[in-house]
Amino acid sequence: MIQKLSKYIPENALILVQEILEEHPLVIKIVKERATKHGDFKRTIDSKVEITINNNLNQYHFLITLIHELAHFVTFKKYKRIKPHGIEWKRNFQHLMLPFLNPEIFPEDLLPLLANYLINPKASTGSDVNLMQALNKYDDNSGKSFIFELPHGSMFLFKNKIYKKGNIRRTRYECVEMKSKKTYLFNKNAAVEIIEHNE
Repeated sequence: MIQKLSKYIPENALILVQEILEEHPLVIKIVKERATKHGDFKRTIDSKVEITINNNLNQYHFLITLIHELAHFVTFKKYKRIKPHGIEWKRNFQHLMLPFLNPEIFPEDLLPLLANYLINPKASTGSDVNLMQALNKYDDNSGKSFIFELPHGSMFLFKNKIYKKGNIRRTRYECVEMKSKKTYLFNKNAAVEIIEHNE
């Protein structure tokens, strides 16, 4: 398993991740990008557990997502049924993540933002705009912009479909897919390709 993960996470994080996986073994699947989530933890039909993580995340984002999902597993093992991102998960996530807060693993610009996020981690790293902006700098997003940067009414391309940016609903933007006229919710930090600006 650690060999499979080695190309997705920082090299200096491998030993720490291996230690966690030896204590808490489970199936980790690396999957194609999903627009609505970076990773998830679930029980399969045969009562086994697995983690899935998007294959398009940069190594720092991938590592944070991996530890986020491993914290779900550790919490599930101990408590079974509780709130998914309640105090028990937060404590486990903080506990698992702290050894990784190291300049040999994360770049200097990410460390203070990550430390701040860990004070009270949310259900998604996407809810921390400062952390996500810093993480996104390490993506290969050549020629792309983030939805929160676009003016209201902008047209943009995402996965070969054209959308129009609408109003914000709590932490996500309502965007209309122009062909079907259906409304989809986009994370503030979704990377998209601008088509035109409407004033």
